[in-house]
Amino acid sequence: MIDKQEIMDIALLSKLHIDETEIDKLTDEMMNIIKFADTINGYDGEVQEFDNINNLSNVFRDDEVKDSYEQSEILKNVDGGENGYFPVKKKV
Repeated sequence: MIDKQEIMDIALLSKLHIDETEIDKLTDEMMNIIKFADTINGYDGEVQEFDNINNLSNVFRDDEVKDSYEQSEILKNVDGGENGYFPVKKKV
């Protein structure tokens, strides 16, 4: 399936340095990966969707408008509040 030259080509494209002593091991490992992928691709059984394997329903809630503090109350401890906003220092 895959030979030593292909491993060297992949290493070159990936900009990886592979020692000569590692080529045989990497070739075997790559062949095992490809065999495993072929096993998965060859599966003919029914495929279960993984979108909702825990059978969760919509967990969102409706937005509720709640009373808030008055703007003047929020800004009373702020030095230099302008036009109802908090002053924020610019990052230099």
